[in-house]
Amino acid sequence: MNKKEMIAMLLAGGQGSRLGILTKQIAKPAVMFGGKYRIIDFPLSNCINSGIDTVGVLTQYEPLLLTRHIGIGIPWDLDRRNGGVTVLPPFVKGNEGSWYSGTANAIYHNIRYIDEYNPEYILVLSGDHVYKMDYSAMLEEHKKNNADATIAVIEVPMDIANQFGIMNTNEEGRIVEFEEKPAKPKSNLASMGIYIFTWDVLKKALIKDNTIHEASDFGKHIIPDMINSEKNVYAYKFNDYWRDIGTIEAYWKANMELTETVPVFNLYDEFWKIYTNIEHQLPQYIGEGAKVSQSLISEGCEVYGEVHNSVLGPRVIIEEGAVVKNSIIMAETVIRKGAQLDTCIVSEKSEIGENTEIGVGENVPHITKARIYSSGITVIGDNTVVPANIIIGKNCEVGGHTLEEHYLDGVLESGHSLIV
Repeated sequence: MNKKEMIAMLLAGGQGSRLGILTKQIAKPAVMFGGKYRIIDFPLSNCINSGIDTVGVLTQYEPLLLTRHIGIGIPWDLDRRNGGVTVLPPFVKGNEGSWYSGTANAIYHNIRYIDEYNPEYILVLSGDHVYKMDYSAMLEEHKKNNADATIAVIEVPMDIANQFGIMNTNEEGRIVEFEEKPAKPKSNLASMGIYIFTWDVLKKALIKDNTIHEASDFGKHIIPDMINSEKNVYAYKFNDYWRDIGTIEAYWKANMELTETVPVFNLYDEFWKIYTNIEHQLPQYIGEGAKVSQSLISEGCEVYGEVHNSVLGPRVIIEEGAVVKNSIIMAETVIRKGAQLDTCIVSEKSEIGENTEIGVGENVPHITKARIYSSGITVIGDNTVVPANIIIGKNCEVGGHTLEEHYLDGVLESGHSLIV
């Protein structure tokens, strides 16, 4: 193998439990975003746009769809003989086999893969954020500072800084303290979960920490230990669009931002393209009586009803008389005649029956999952069928092939679940 200056390790094994039923059968990085993309497309595209041609993708939870999507990396120009993209699931070693038990533990188990490329630097990425970033500019800062570790940070409002890992720095940008979700934050520099390490330093730290912590983690163990042992750890300030779409509300809002006339996050940027694995699609078709306003409509969609302020994935069908507002409808879903949907997310390959109403009634938090469903958004899981003439409230979750008899008098009240 030729020596690589820097390779990327992309952590894509997370379940994303706060996305509720959206990640019941799909790993969070494989969830669709912005119509035709999957969340993992963003860090993968950032890598190739930044000149990084070797990426290890660490999978764990529900890896099938993710592995199939990545394939051999053709859409991202990562189908290479020397480097390219490699999917790295947990594996048996000798008589031992175990799940990755922490972010650093996952990298530790793949030291041999990294050493094959003998890199000087290693870029560690999360597979569940939406952003565009030139990692080569971050590497230049890392080199300039002669750093052992460089952590990408973004300024967040002080009133929500207690929700993030906060990096406190001195005047030179060197990190002197790391606080995980502090009650009284001293700064507003939030970690983005994007790290560059000098590989020989990180390798030693991983081997050492593995003997101390079974579930070795960058945020809890590796980075605090580096700071406390006076390693050169620097912050790299990022000043552009970045979204952690780890909750239903954040996911919905980030998609809705794409429908604005001049979106904050531009998917049409020719200079920094976002690539995805999507086969050739038919063009969109808008029927004679259809009405579409301020919406993102993907390839292969057929719209005969109304779509307003919504995002439609590939091959979605909206039949006559159906009205979709403020909603995200993912690939290959059919909305039947007369259905009315407002402020909801419908996952892939689902079917909503004729004259069914979703997102109506009182906005009450979910009775047992208020942490996930409390912002008025109702979520329908992938491969779900909702029969005709049903009424579904707000903050509901529905999954599976549901039948009329599953609904009490044809209604699912706000704040309830129906999963069959």
